[in-house]
Amino acid sequence: MVGCTTMGKRNGLYNVIAARFYSRIAPPPPAYAQPVIRVTNNVAHLGSPKEGPKPRQLLFLPPFPGLPLPGKNLLGDPGRLTAISWVKYYFNDMSGENIESHFKKGLVYVECQSSSDSFEIKGLGKLVRKIKPHDAMEEGARIHVPVSIAESRISKRFDTIPSGTLYPNADEIDYLQRLVKYKDAALIVLNKPPKLPVQGNMPVHNSMDALAAAALSYDYDEGPKLVHRLDRESSGLILLGRTEESVSHLQWLFSNLNKAKSRCKDWNDACEATYQRYWALVIGSPKEKEGLIRAPLSKVLLDDGKTERIILSGGSVFEPSQEALTEYRALGPMINGCSWLELRPLTSWKHQLRVHCAEALGTPIVGDYKYGWFVHKRWRQMPRVDIEPTSGKPYKLRRPDGIDVQKGSVMSKVPLLHLHCRELVLPNIAKFMNVLNQRSGSHHRPTTMSEPSDLLLRFVGAMPNHMKISWNLMSSYLV
Repeated sequence: MVGCTTMGKRNGLYNVIAARFYSRIAPPPPAYAQPVIRVTNNVAHLGSPKEGPKPRQLLFLPPFPGLPLPGKNLLGDPGRLTAISWVKYYFNDMSGENIESHFKKGLVYVECQSSSDSFEIKGLGKLVRKIKPHDAMEEGARIHVPVSIAESRISKRFDTIPSGTLYPNADEIDYLQRLVKYKDAALIVLNKPPKLPVQGNMPVHNSMDALAAAALSYDYDEGPKLVHRLDRESSGLILLGRTEESVSHLQWLFSNLNKAKSRCKDWNDACEATYQRYWALVIGSPKEKEGLIRAPLSKVLLDDGKTERIILSGGSVFEPSQEALTEYRALGPMINGCSWLELRPLTSWKHQLRVHCAEALGTPIVGDYKYGWFVHKRWRQMPRVDIEPTSGKPYKLRRPDGIDVQKGSVMSKVPLLHLHCRELVLPNIAKFMNVLNQRSGSHHRPTTMSEPSDLLLRFVGAMPNHMKISWNLMSSYLV
């Protein structure tokens, strides 16, 4: 760096001109902060640090005018008004739950004099303190609330849209109808693709229950309703009931409660024959090629206070747990560090198969980064030699011509979740509706059921593309 200074006189005033010259190769860092290393698209570079948190924007309520308030009837002490009542009175079009949540989070302040619990908010220039919801308001007191209390009336961008106001376009309707594998008077069976959310209680509007209720009503007045759920990342067969009666019977069928026997023997036999079978590609191979996993599950809350996680129960009497049962069977040998499993859940709990594979068997499902993150970090997707026990020759991964392995398959850098509900067997609800709706039934087969084969429905759903690619790479050695 080279610097020079020149001085000149103009109109009796001296001007000092300073010039700085820098090297074009290494410009100096910003004068206001030290540069930090940032990574963009796996390329490291120097950049300015992130800005700190901005001060919270506050709304200033007018000074409390005192009692009585116009249009306000006090049920308790006529000479006393609480802080939460004053805020609800001022924001009369806001929901009470939203205002109460701001008080619980300690986001409501009142101006005060200097005291032990007072502080100054940056940019406000006034001393305030947190006010409790049941503190009495004094005349002239001024309350400050966040602007979010007023913005709650504005619907968020990704709020769940009620199915009654959701109107899918022609392409969405055609796409959903292509997913339908079976439809009768009582139920609809869909083959759900991965990455499609099932329930709309999350901040998304394109969930399957909302779209199906709006697009798959067909000739019914109301759309179908979900009977059971699949994880967002998983795929496979999913059931929807078309009437209130069928939804009630199907939910009872897939519940974990002790099921009472019906007076109809055919219905009882059909319920006992009900099952689901999943196919999963796991990292590693279980010690036993088949067996029954009996491992209770518990739900815990992580340190952030928001994220829930399912773990194996420790067996403590003070820890609530749920009995979980899963039958499994290996479909073939381990190839390239992975093996295919067939899973049959005997209970229906959240993330049951993923936790049982990862923690009970020690073989997490490929693409399950929630329960198998540490194994995925150590897992090397490099081809390695596995010896076939029958011939003593090494296995060879078969890669069909023209196949693209960069679509979430086992050979891609970030594989998708390899868990698919492939097979589903359940009673033919439409055949049993007349019998189930009767208060008293017969022990014999109803006359409307001509053949016993009509009493059960069996469906097989095709795997998604990323699992098909993984299957084709390893299928030549599967049984």
